[in-house]
Amino acid sequence: MKRRSHHHHMQTLNGSNQYTMNSLNRIPTFWISLPLSYVSSYTNSLCGSTVFITRRWDRVNKSKYCLRSSYRKLLHTRLYMGNGNSFGRCFRISTWGESHGAGVGVTIDGCPPQLPLTVDDIQKELDRRRPGQSRIVTPRKEQDEAEILSGVVDGQTIGTPIAILVRNQDQRPQDYDTVAVKYRPSHADATYDAKYGIRAVAGGGRSSARETIGRVAAGAVAKKILATYCKMEILGYVQRVKDISAQHLDPNQVTLDQIEKNMVRCPDERVAQEMIELIDKVRRSGDSLGGVVECIVRNVPAGLGSPVFDKLEAELAKACMSLPASKGFEIGSGFSGTYMTGSEHNDEFYIDSDGRTRTRTNRSGGIQGGISNGENIILRVAFKPTSTIGKIQKTVSRSGEEVELRGKGRHDPCVLPRAVPMVEAMVALVMVDQLMQQRAQSFLPFRKESITFHSLGKQL
Repeated sequence: MKRRSHHHHMQTLNGSNQYTMNSLNRIPTFWISLPLSYVSSYTNSLCGSTVFITRRWDRVNKSKYCLRSSYRKLLHTRLYMGNGNSFGRCFRISTWGESHGAGVGVTIDGCPPQLPLTVDDIQKELDRRRPGQSRIVTPRKEQDEAEILSGVVDGQTIGTPIAILVRNQDQRPQDYDTVAVKYRPSHADATYDAKYGIRAVAGGGRSSARETIGRVAAGAVAKKILATYCKMEILGYVQRVKDISAQHLDPNQVTLDQIEKNMVRCPDERVAQEMIELIDKVRRSGDSLGGVVECIVRNVPAGLGSPVFDKLEAELAKACMSLPASKGFEIGSGFSGTYMTGSEHNDEFYIDSDGRTRTRTNRSGGIQGGISNGENIILRVAFKPTSTIGKIQKTVSRSGEEVELRGKGRHDPCVLPRAVPMVEAMVALVMVDQLMQQRAQSFLPFRKESITFHSLGKQL
């Protein structure tokens, strides 16, 4: 191969002609952005994202260059993954904004056209996660009013990207002056510094739960699609706060009115009052609490999800575990299923009065083999106590000194009441994305129209 002089510009695949010099052997190193599928044939450990590749080029003909393809040389390739601000494949969202910046929001790409959609559809979900709605959540006063900037005309989606903005109104950056030099225990301050070398100090920036406004707004659109298409219903509620739990709830019977009847969003009214009293007590002491949000998905078509790496429960787990303060995920019987034998745990099949194949129990949580079976999906997400508290704690400063810190600012004594719509949103985003993937793969024009029913019931 004839190597081109490093003084000569070399055009990369994405049009960039920037390069740096390798200090060891003075060989030009070129930075490009490629879909990961370009290199997936060389390694099975990476897939489905955008990477940055830097390495030598081979000249193929007059003006084209390609990467050397030997596995040995791939080991010398440095790969840098994307930034993690986007989620989904067919129905894809990207959230943006910081807690104390001008605003936060989301861009939704892949929303089908002609879906009836108004600001009210989005606002009612944002109101459920809004701060300042009760004494047991953060007192920050924000109206969280949504503005649809694009993608909707005359109350209908038009198939182009939908941009939704919520402007911040009650910023108080002065509350975070000490956090600029002292790391909050169990918060993202130290890790953001380690990763970026800089961070948005006020409110935690992107690590703040305020980032979830974009998720909830996009989740509202996803819910609208699912309800319109197959009457799918997604309901979350607080199942446990610390050691107080609603043990006798039947997830299949819970209603939205029961959930929204009290400020803690627990459908068991007696247990809800105990939870509220505990949160009040801990709030006054300057501490915080964690617990569990349970979520049920009804009217789920059978067949959603894919084998192996893209199993439906794996997608749901990733979505829910991406939420701030989430620390655990389980579906169906979850960890309690480990105490059973196979004969105790298996969901036996039967034929119902409508001729559908059903399961007598639902320990699988509505998913078998990574694919929905038509039963209700039941999952739970564990949330840790809020990291920023009003008690003095030992920590370390940015300059490496051991110091003490008392948290300032306005924070939730318990994230669970506002986490409910966040969990619902992430579940909705997964379900609509899976539905659209299924339609794309299994319902192309050459599919026989005679296939209108399958044994598990509801056709996609």
